[in-house]
Amino acid sequence: MRQRVLDEAWALAAENGWDRVRVADLAQRADVSRPSIYAEFGDRAGVGHALVHRESDRFLTGLGDVLERHRTHVGFALQAGVGHVLAEAERDPFIKAVLSAARGGTDALLPFLTSRPEPILTAAWTLVSTWLDDVLPQVEEGRRAEAADLLVRLSISHMLLPLPEPGTAPARLARAACAVLGIRPQE
Repeated sequence: MRQRVLDEAWALAAENGWDRVRVADLAQRADVSRPSIYAEFGDRAGVGHALVHRESDRFLTGLGDVLERHRTHVGFALQAGVGHVLAEAERDPFIKAVLSAARGGTDALLPFLTSRPEPILTAAWTLVSTWLDDVLPQVEEGRRAEAADLLVRLSISHMLLPLPEPGTAPARLARAACAVLGIRPQE
């Protein structure tokens, strides 16, 4: 039942934005009772929280896969990782719905990325930081942590406010992270 509710919440939010998702509509589409939804999630915000966490896990798994595929060339891996993040933000209907509504200042899911980003921000930072620890153990720990923070925060910033020429962001962010790490972007 939980997965069905989250799947339908995803579909409704992707179609109309989270602001228009009502528990009554969700219950009808998921073929469950409203009391069942409230018992499982607490309230509509609880459904949103669970949905954001599920989608974040999927999103971060994809990012981890991209970084691992290119691990022998750190600069390229970082560029590919940022490129993946920004491409998913454009491709995924749910992420697009959240970001589009956020740009208009109306979406209630945005706080999970901005004003209340924990544990999503931490999960992204941990993924990137752990990967950097693994591939660049020779770089000072503080630099690796700083580069991870820079990459995560600037990627989110670019998701919310894309550049006029969006294809330039991955290389720019990778170069900035490489500068913090003290490595050449080709490494």
